[in-house]
Amino acid sequence: MSIRKRLLLITAAAVLVLVLLWAFRPQPERVETATVAPGPLLVTIDAEGIAQVEERYVVAAPVSGFAQRVTHEVGDAVQAGEVLAVLEPVPTTPLDARTQAELRARVQAAEAAMRSAEAQAAAARSQATLAAATRDRMRPLAADSILAAVELDRYEAEARQAADAQAAAEAAVEATRQELRAVRALLQSSAGARGGGAVAVRAPAGGAVLAVHHESEGVVAAGQPLVEVGDPSALEVVADVLSEEATRLAPAMRALVEAGGQTAEGRVREVEPVAFTDVSALGVEEQRVFVHVDLTEAAQAETPLRLGHGYRVRVRFVEWEDDDALRVPMSALFEQDGGWAVFAVEEGRARVTPVEVGYRAGLWAEVAAGLDAGALVVTHPSDDLADGLRVETD
Repeated sequence: MSIRKRLLLITAAAVLVLVLLWAFRPQPERVETATVAPGPLLVTIDAEGIAQVEERYVVAAPVSGFAQRVTHEVGDAVQAGEVLAVLEPVPTTPLDARTQAELRARVQAAEAAMRSAEAQAAAARSQATLAAATRDRMRPLAADSILAAVELDRYEAEARQAADAQAAAEAAVEATRQELRAVRALLQSSAGARGGGAVAVRAPAGGAVLAVHHESEGVVAAGQPLVEVGDPSALEVVADVLSEEATRLAPAMRALVEAGGQTAEGRVREVEPVAFTDVSALGVEEQRVFVHVDLTEAAQAETPLRLGHGYRVRVRFVEWEDDDALRVPMSALFEQDGGWAVFAVEEGRARVTPVEVGYRAGLWAEVAAGLDAGALVVTHPSDDLADGLRVETD
């Protein structure tokens, strides 16, 4: 074989080796990256809440009675002292034919008893008049010693007995008269009859009607709620949070109230000292605490929330915030040796870099140490990515 042919074969073999080396060289892994940079970071405790009127007045029936129909509707403005409802005495029980017949017979018996009592009273009056006149005639005779003293005492006693008998007879007449009046009142009663003495239930304060608990007329018991009133312009937000989260809240803490795509600022007014037990959607018992939040006037003026009594809102209690915190995406962090680390991209290669993480909120975490602003980190690193591997970024 000639030298020329040998050179051609050697050259072809070298080219083939170079092509194979190029074809099977390690390919850089394509990764998604993010830049570590300062930005706002907000650590919040999120909860669901209800907007409600701060001072609500539940107007209840002061006595049992028959309530007239409430004409006020929800949203109507009311003044302090305005009549909200009227209570009348409960209507009497209907009388059937048998009861009416019995009562008529009792009326006739009472009338006869009263006539008899009046006759007895008239007889007692006559007897008392006669005894008094006899006593008066005997007194001069006793004074002249014509009549013995013992006889005068007898006439005096007879006069007193006759007066007492007259008083008893007249009392019997009054008793039978009242009995007759009571029976006649029962007889005159009928179904649906209402007596006088209506009681007006008035609004304790001005505002608007928030709820009507008893609208139609009917019998109500003492203490039964009728109408609820309050000032709808004075709203507060009440949120319930887990008791362990409530320990991190305090009065005057900043809160963000979200509703209808808008956000207004508020302040925590009170964290109730008593928790209550609630069952979650998963059937787990939880201890929760009510937290009261006041919307600031400046926030309402700047971003007015169109809230009403009973509207549901979302509340974010601001536990910590920094408008210029050094942030790294949470998707770039992974655990290593009991701490946190990221894959930092340096000169086209992924380098495992330990970092110290501060506050975490949502998709971001605060970088306390380990990375500088402008560093490029891999987000969502795969299991195949290792320290020193070549990577390709977008």
